[in-house]
Amino acid sequence: MNTADQRRRGRLGIGIIGAGKVGAVLGAALRAAEHAVVGVSAVSEASRERAENLLPGVPILEIPDIVERSELVLLAVPDDALPTLVSGLAATGAWQAGQLVAHTSGRFGTEVLEPARRAGAIPLALHPAMTFTGMSLDLTRLADCTFGVTAPTAVLPIAQALVVEMGAEPVVIDEADRVPYHAALAHASNHLVTIAAQSSELLRSLGVEQPARLLGPLMRASLENALASGEHALTGPVARGDTGTVQAHTQALSEGASPDLAAAYRALSEATARRAVARGLLSEAQGEAIIEVLNSEPEGPR
Repeated sequence: MNTADQRRRGRLGIGIIGAGKVGAVLGAALRAAEHAVVGVSAVSEASRERAENLLPGVPILEIPDIVERSELVLLAVPDDALPTLVSGLAATGAWQAGQLVAHTSGRFGTEVLEPARRAGAIPLALHPAMTFTGMSLDLTRLADCTFGVTAPTAVLPIAQALVVEMGAEPVVIDEADRVPYHAALAHASNHLVTIAAQSSELLRSLGVEQPARLLGPLMRASLENALASGEHALTGPVARGDTGTVQAHTQALSEGASPDLAAAYRALSEATARRAVARGLLSEAQGEAIIEVLNSEPEGPR
């Protein structure tokens, strides 16, 4: 199919810069929506293999060649690399008038694409609120995925349509709200991984061979309850105002756990107590008692 036919059908020639876990998967999703992926950049052996698996037959090209051939350029690179990449391509005159340029960063909106916009390109920010493995199973997860979308008002429907075509749901995020939006997602996702790893490590140190069998059902149920009922789903010693148990936990963790686990337990327990008081789940006195225990020095080894 030639370019004119593609445009008549609303199909785009798409170039993927960055065959990481996100870029390769989104490229495959757009290809499944009958867009033509004209090229992908891949430097490492892992990214080349990922491109071959998820985008078979798509040529691996140099970045300037991808930009030259594409109607939509998808920038799927690390956050810190994005500004330099965009401005560097602008300095060489690579961006084209009328070309769509989208990035997948959660931190940035469209301002980071200003060098491309000055050249006449159309800026879009499409951030998938999902953790990716870089394998084909990610394509099925897109059906439950939401994208944080930022774009100029006139072209916002284009950004939203691209997300819908990938099987996901677009949610509009204002330019000024991108950083706190991304912080919320990172806090929920990344710190969940840390908590699971810390708890697993402690259980292994106690001789539990398969910590996931203990933690999996508990964490899944806790997450589902929290998403359904908010903080009314809170259970455990802090929610009960059980200072004795909290004190015993902090003592045990100070003696036998890694320092980062003990610090995380204290910080999150204090945050939980303060939020429980603010929402009327604990009395002021109960909250103060919990916080006092958390901030007291543990006793010496028993």
